Amino acid sequence: MKTCISENPTSKSTAITTVGPAKIANPIAFGRFVEEDDAVLVNISRRTVEGGPKSRKKPEHAYFEPAGPRDKIYYDPSKTKCAVVTCGGLCPGLNDVIRAIVMAAYHEYKVPSVLGIQYGLAGFVPEQGYDVIELTPDFVSRIHEFGGTVLGSSRGPQDPEVIVDALERMNVSILFMIGGDGTMRAASAVVAEIAKRGLSISVVGLPKTIDNDINYVSPSFGFDTSVETAAMAIRGAHVEATGAPWGIGMVKVMGRDAGFIAAQSSLSCQEVNFCLIPEAPFDLHGEKGFLAALDRRMKQRGNAVIVVAEGAGQDLLKTSGEADASGNVKLSDIAALLKKEILEHFSKQGIEATLKYIDPSYIIRSVPANANDRIYCSFLGIHAVHAGMSGRTGLVVSRWNGRYVYIPMGLVTKGKKRISTCSNYWRAVLESTGQPVSMKNG
Repeated sequence: MKTCISENPTSKSTAITTVGPAKIANPIAFGRFVEEDDAVLVNISRRTVEGGPKSRKKPEHAYFEPAGPRDKIYYDPSKTKCAVVTCGGLCPGLNDVIRAIVMAAYHEYKVPSVLGIQYGLAGFVPEQGYDVIELTPDFVSRIHEFGGTVLGSSRGPQDPEVIVDALERMNVSILFMIGGDGTMRAASAVVAEIAKRGLSISVVGLPKTIDNDINYVSPSFGFDTSVETAAMAIRGAHVEATGAPWGIGMVKVMGRDAGFIAAQSSLSCQEVNFCLIPEAPFDLHGEKGFLAALDRRMKQRGNAVIVVAEGAGQDLLKTSGEADASGNVKLSDIAALLKKEILEHFSKQGIEATLKYIDPSYIIRSVPANANDRIYCSFLGIHAVHAGMSGRTGLVVSRWNGRYVYIPMGLVTKGKKRISTCSNYWRAVLESTGQPVSMKNG
């Protein structure tokens, strides 16, 4: 394998690997080709808080490869077979991405075959017995109108040797893997196994996460739809809260380690009074705790709306220590604890509060993508095909500074994106909700 480094000062950490030199003229007859020495400058500013005082670190400068068609491609389109797999939990836009890949491969490059692998990486395992679907333009023509994924999905690790064995048997040249950080780690292992065997198979990742928490991916597809859907639930909670004496509406949204859905939907709905996220620990009791803040709000206005991310306040709960098939620790139910503590808090004062709890989690992730996400998904799928056909591998497609770029898988799997509670973004949430800056007693 070869590493592509442009004449711009691209660091080794952002360089994209290829399976070999591209020598075939690109058959696309319209538009412009991306120059090999082009690059997208990204300034990554980081602020840390150490022992209270704020300190600044110099911005990190990086150059990402621009996405798009090159004038030379590696694979002969007439002899190229592609495969698509969706992994992990559902997310709005999965079918849109699948459709875009198939349409670009067939209509732009005239690729004769695109295979759909059913039920995630388990679909590569012969013992599972899952059939392969032939994805044609007719098959995918209307799948974007529906939520979920026509291929099905699953969690859990699979042996990269078994996956590469299956790719060899099917004579696949390009594998498109759609999934979260766990899927990208699996994709990296597949890339390593392919290199070990000396094969010319490209692996292109399309980063998917309902929580918008994949490192160096901004934004993740489906996030806009998720916020829009969550906002509908929040407006319902507000109506319920204002329609009863001592009314409280509480909405729990997805966000295991990052509270982006909770924060963004709170900003979109000015009715939210408390936004609880994993990045901002809080106490329940005490003078500065959450219950005291809620008490003040209720006695001033008579109602309140609370949005809580599923991963918030886990330090207040007992953990089972169990993990799901993807290795994620199973979360305890913060909403159940809040509901119990809130009702008990007001009951001790002789107040009968009315609390309506809404959990739209599975609705949020299973609805069809909205217009903005559909456009985004289309570009991601198209640029993934351009990357694969040019022989690039071990990368994910994302958008930075308004441009689509290729990012090495090694970067996106280094960690997870979080909300900085020292950022202007979180300050905007606090200003919108009116909640205290901190609800910790210490």
